Amino acid sequence: MLLAAIISKPQKPELASILPELVSWLKDHDYGYVLDLDSAAYLEGERGFERPALPLHQPNLVIVFGGDGTLLAAARAFARTETPILSVNLGSLGFLTETPLSDIYNTLQAWCENAAAIDIRAMMHTELHRDGKIYQEWDALNDVVIAKGTIARMADFSVEIDQQFVATFRADGIIVSTPTGSTAYNLAANGPIMMPSVNAMVVTPICPHLLTIRPIVVPGESTVTVHVVGVPNETYLTVDGQEAVELYLGDHIHCHRSQYSVRLLRHQPNGLFNVLRSKLKWGER
Repeated sequence: MLLAAIISKPQKPELASILPELVSWLKDHDYGYVLDLDSAAYLEGERGFERPALPLHQPNLVIVFGGDGTLLAAARAFARTETPILSVNLGSLGFLTETPLSDIYNTLQAWCENAAAIDIRAMMHTELHRDGKIYQEWDALNDVVIAKGTIARMADFSVEIDQQFVATFRADGIIVSTPTGSTAYNLAANGPIMMPSVNAMVVTPICPHLLTIRPIVVPGESTVTVHVVGVPNETYLTVDGQEAVELYLGDHIHCHRSQYSVRLLRHQPNGLFNVLRSKLKWGER
């Protein structure tokens, strides 16, 4: 039997009617299902699992209800399985969660008929090195950000690309982004928009002290290394805006393209420029 994993954003009352209908549809189409804890809360008598445990069930499909944040968390949880993810927008902007609730069953039917579109998005592997070894590592869909916490104060960063020294500079922070993440924090920091199919990363300083320090696009095969050379208290490395670890003097961060990708399920292909017009209101006056 095929199996679907269902992940939901918490505190979404509309899911109390959406999820029972979805479960019924899955049963009618010979699909089993496994729920995260937030989804199980809307279904009486159903057992839920912590999200990190869901990949152990080896689902054939992941269905996500929420916004981009919920999708980012699901993407990292299933990064090593590359299970297709259908993301249904219950959030506000929904830049990545493109599927509206009204289109969920059309998309699922297309999936069952092998007629759905798969949008493959590259991930970025990040390693935090401390005391000569890998302290922690992640696969991110959007970006990693090194920035101050509660107190507004600059930090000093030294950047290398493929072991070639780039510069040492002072800034509020630095963003290393995937093409998918180029429309997130990177865009707000005046970084460039990259098409999702581009094999590249972008390194974007956040409010650098020198205005000549600008974003730089590097090949996807490159390794970006950021040395934290002057760290005031409460400087953090944040992954996809959701996982954070405090940094200390001497830490360095390596970023390069991950061996894993995220497979986003769509009813039909939806190009980047359609999304920019609909979500960012390009072309409107």
